[in-house]
Amino acid sequence: MTPAAKPLQGLRILSVEQFGAGPYGTMFLADLGAEVIKIENAAIGGDPARHTGPHLLGDCDSQYFQTWNMNKRSITLDLKSDAGKAQLNDLLAGADALVNNLRGDLPAKLGLDYKSLSADHPALVCLHISAYGRDNDRASWPGYDYLMQAEAGLMDLTGEPEGPPSRFGAPSLVDHMTGITASVGLLAALHRARETGQGCDVDTSLFDVALHQLGYSAIWYLNEQHQVARQARSAHLSVAPVQTFRTADGWIFIMCMTEKFWLALIRILKLGDLKSDHRFTNAKLRKQHQHELTQILDETFSQAATSHWLDKLTGHLPVAPVLTLSEAMENPLLATNSMVNEVQHPHAPKGLKVLANPIKIDGQRLEQKICSALGADNESVLATSSLVETGTAK
Repeated sequence: MTPAAKPLQGLRILSVEQFGAGPYGTMFLADLGAEVIKIENAAIGGDPARHTGPHLLGDCDSQYFQTWNMNKRSITLDLKSDAGKAQLNDLLAGADALVNNLRGDLPAKLGLDYKSLSADHPALVCLHISAYGRDNDRASWPGYDYLMQAEAGLMDLTGEPEGPPSRFGAPSLVDHMTGITASVGLLAALHRARETGQGCDVDTSLFDVALHQLGYSAIWYLNEQHQVARQARSAHLSVAPVQTFRTADGWIFIMCMTEKFWLALIRILKLGDLKSDHRFTNAKLRKQHQHELTQILDETFSQAATSHWLDKLTGHLPVAPVLTLSEAMENPLLATNSMVNEVQHPHAPKGLKVLANPIKIDGQRLEQKICSALGADNESVLATSSLVETGTAK
């Protein structure tokens, strides 16, 4: 997709960000056409993600960093200095939003909130992504994805019942969800600002988003004191059979979310007798007798390979193979869906392979390019400022 076709073309966002949630959210906006200018501190080598291994790209870049920062520009400013603050204020005159994912007590101290900036920039939207929020006694606490999974109860619900609490297998799912949540809030506030000329603060936190992922399990507890527990075989909390089953050479995931799919399963597996078995005649009973049902279905599925069962079941009920990471990356569907892209990088002579943005516009994947090198856009972005000439843009 050409840059002119991107729907957020013309939107300018300044972002004081590092590591996960903030960069992931602003990367989505950059992919969609917004000009995202990443403000980094040269004194510490920029975003620490630039130096996170094991796969570095030169002295100040890494595959880890590019995972969060595609399509962005980079400038360096010292936001604790008077000169840096003045430079930021100049830049905000041409910006729609200012994003940060700092500790909750820092935006006000650094003058990055709407109260500090609204006199000069009344239509500016200030997005704050923190660990626990800016308006409580944890505002000064640092925090990371895995801590939120632990305290929000997500780890307690993840893993096999007899095993220890576990984090999600995806490396940074709470970071990702927080970044997307923040982007939705930002776009909503920008829409209002363009209609009214009135900007605002927008807040979200890792903890709040992690808690929100509990979904209906939280609603059940809040209203019925129903405490769900870890489910064997990654099973659904209330519907069966919805879980993994062992095959002759691996695992398969079956999702009989409706009676129609349950009947299709036992018909194809030639287990028609289960239709009249008093233990399995409705969804509630199947969940109550899930252990016995699992044993019966395991015995059948273990008699043939995963590919055999996929051939038999695909098109009749929701089913998927349980793949390893390598198998998932080699899945032909990724090529069919154009979910792997290759971008140019000076330290990757053969090209850098990246996952494409999962959004399509008019049926096309969004164009991607690497984030600029640390401070590479100082001259073009700060060209009109005397601070560049005096060397105060660091």
